[in-house]
Order: sequence, then structure tokens, then C-alpha cells
Amino acid sequence: MAGAQERVLRRRIGSVQNTKKITRAMELIAATRVAKAQQAANEARPYAEHITNVIADLAAGGAEVDHPLLRPVEDPKKVGVVCMAADRGLAGAFNSSVIRTAEREVQAARSEGRDYALVTVGRKSEAYFGFRNYPIEATFDGFSDKPSFEDAARVAARVADLFVNGGCDRILLVYTRFVSLGSQEPVVRRFLPLESESTIAEAGDAGATAGFEFEPGPAQVLESLLPRYVEARIFAALLDSAASEHASRQRAMKAATDNAEDLIMKLTRKINQVRQDAITTEIMEIIGGAEALSDDRGSPEDLILDHM
Repeated sequence: MAGAQERVLRRRIGSVQNTKKITRAMELIAATRVAKAQQAANEARPYAEHITNVIADLAAGGAEVDHPLLRPVEDPKKVGVVCMAADRGLAGAFNSSVIRTAEREVQAARSEGRDYALVTVGRKSEAYFGFRNYPIEATFDGFSDKPSFEDAARVAARVADLFVNGGCDRILLVYTRFVSLGSQEPVVRRFLPLESESTIAEAGDAGATAGFEFEPGPAQVLESLLPRYVEARIFAALLDSAASEHASRQRAMKAATDNAEDLIMKLTRKINQVRQDAITTEIMEIIGGAEALSDDRGSPEDLILDHM
């Protein structure tokens, strides 16, 4: 019985050790990828900052554009929600946090009597909302861990079309903001309509001036830059989400590796206890057998008298 229990425990230890190797490898891979994701975000940031500064200069120069992306709506009838999750799991609470945040926005729109349109980025968000029979306007996947600007342009084009031609009066962007390696938080940002020119100017360089000459004109340049500004914001959100995904997966895999080590230690102690119990039982059986044999034969004096 003890031998069978020991074999079961050894097989379980072997299984946990194999799992530990996998989680450790995934932890190292995530650590490498989160560094690359941070680097990509840092490299893309100057473009977003410069295009924001250019738009700020245009706004400071008094450029006025009647663009659909700037169309304000006081009482929106339909709200679009863009949920950015991951294509894969094993990342702790990364997917569940951002998905539940997006679902709360959808429920809030429904409770206020507004219609909604849902756009999912990542297979996990698509699977979650699809399983619960939420209507999905568009879905994008396959690039959550390493997004490119072309991917951001495709998402931005579909979302902008949904705002301009799809009846949505407001678009909300739900993604996970990368704070540090140990901290990521789901956030909700108003994406469309874009803020007014004065608000965009405040987001840029405070020293933006109108001392530039634009050709063909400030209004035409601003109108052509607004779609690029939308793409830059989507791209920044995708990079933030990717870095958060890798950081969350690294922490989750480290916790899984630590738990595997603790479990191996507990199982090893259990094996030692089972072996010790088996040895103690064998010793007690030997002692019991010796005492029984001694009782059957009697004392040495009795054996001598019986022999005589």
C-alpha cells in the first residue's frame, strides 16, 4: 500500500516538474517580449508627440475644419466600445479586467437607453462577447502581442467608418494602460469625436505658436492630419496593451513557477513521511513477530527442562 502511494506521489512530482519547466520558459519569454514592447512604445512615442504638436500649431493658427471626426454630439444615441484584449490567455487577470471594464460600459449604455456597437481586438474578447451573444460589429486578432502600425491603421479605419457612417455618436476606447512592470490598469478613453482644436492644442506643446506658414493652408493640412492622429492614438493604445499583456504574463508565470516549487516541496515531504511510516510499520511488524515467537517457545529454562 505504501509503495503504491509512493509511486503515485512520484508521478505527480514528475508532472509538476514538467509544468514548472514550461511556466519558467514562458516567464523568460514574456520578460524578453515586454522589454521589446516597451522599446516599441518608446520608439513610437516621438511620432505621436510630433503630430500632436503640429495639430497644436494648426489650432493655434486659427485653423477651422468642419470634419466628421470633430462632430460634437450632446446626447449620443449610439455608443461604440472598442475592447482591446489578447489573443492568448495565461496572463493573469489581464484579459478578464479589460473585458469586464468594456462590458460595464456596454451595460451602462443599455441602462441609459442607448444603442451600442462593439468592436473587439484579440481572440479572448471576441470569444467572451460572442459566447454571451453580444452583437459584434467588427473583430481584429492575430497581433495583440506585437501590433504594427498597419494593424492600427486597419482598426482606426474601421472605427472611424463606424463613427462617420455607422451611426455611432461616440466611440470609447477600452484598453490596459502600462504603468510599470508591476502595475497595469484597464482604462476607458473617449476616442471619437476628437476633442476640439483648443483641447488638442492643450495636449501638445504649451509653447505652440502660429508663426508657421502652411501650404496649401492650415485647414487643409489639419484635415489631412486628423486621420493620422486617430491612427497614432490607436497605435499607442495597442502598444500599451501589448506591453501590459507581456508584463501580466510574466508575473502570472512567475507565480505559477513559485507555486510549482512549493508543491514539489510539499509532495517530497509527503513521500518522506510515507516512507518513514512504511519503515516504522515494518519495524513494528518485526518486533511483534519476534515477541510472538518468543511467547510460543517460552523461556529458555522451560526449553531446557522440556529437552531433558
